[in-house]
Amino acid sequence: MPPAIWQIWKERIARRRMIAAAGGVQRAAPYEDYRCFKFRKDRGVLFVTIDHPPMNLLDQNLLTELGSLATDVAADDEVKVLVFESADPEYFVSHANVNDIQNMPPKPPKRILDQRPYPIYEQYWTLPKVTIAKIEGAARGGGSEFALSLDMRFGAIGKAVLAQSELTLGLATGGGASQKLPRLMGRARALEVLLSCDDFSAEVAERYGYINRALPADEIGPRVEEIAYAIGSYPLEAIALVKQTVQAAEMPLAEGLAAEARIFNQSVNSDVARRRMAKYFELGGQTREGDRDMRYMIDEFAKVAP
Repeated sequence: MPPAIWQIWKERIARRRMIAAAGGVQRAAPYEDYRCFKFRKDRGVLFVTIDHPPMNLLDQNLLTELGSLATDVAADDEVKVLVFESADPEYFVSHANVNDIQNMPPKPPKRILDQRPYPIYEQYWTLPKVTIAKIEGAARGGGSEFALSLDMRFGAIGKAVLAQSELTLGLATGGGASQKLPRLMGRARALEVLLSCDDFSAEVAERYGYINRALPADEIGPRVEEIAYAIGSYPLEAIALVKQTVQAAEMPLAEGLAAEARIFNQSVNSDVARRRMAKYFELGGQTREGDRDMRYMIDEFAKVAP
């Protein structure tokens, strides 16, 4: 079985810190040395407000900070959920900086996946924590692809717009949209998005599977917070394992089922699962009365330590 995602991340972080220390690089405390983001940490959730004027352009500065943020969050055991939102009412993340694309070297790197933004998007895709996009403005091109690299996407009705508009510039997508959209919405609809370059409203995006849900503008904040805080009350180790099982769905079915079985057995034997199963019975679980109101169970578990 491949190493657990969490272990891979721990090793990656340790390696980066060792390299930085050898070079005399001293980082400030997490979340203090960023220019493109504002932060609020609450109950296991880190709310990240993208604030990168004039239009939240996905340029080198924003990409660099996104990469640093993924590393900092992975090392912060207080954070279980990461919610991205925007300070700009018109844009979530507008799109990639076309100047940067123009200035790309004519000869691609030897390892094509080393080319930005692949490694940064992969950091979020494999992060052993939950990532959520709260989209209340436009997310086109690279902005859409960043949202697609997160675990969940929620769009505000009348405000959220998603699109892959690269073809208007004679470009193919370069940040994973051509691979993720067919998996989310099927080949025909993915081709509609990629070839039409149209803007897709929150309602249509929800129907296509582009986003999880389209919500009225005054409901999206409370709903995203409700989901984020609920997940933030669960054990970090178990969250990482759930993400690992879902990522196994990209394997052939038999391999994915085998991976799920191995991960399940790993979770069953964890101390945290043993403690929480005992608590379940204390709360009246596995009785008609106790199991009738699972919302009560979830709320009670939120009051106890993971």
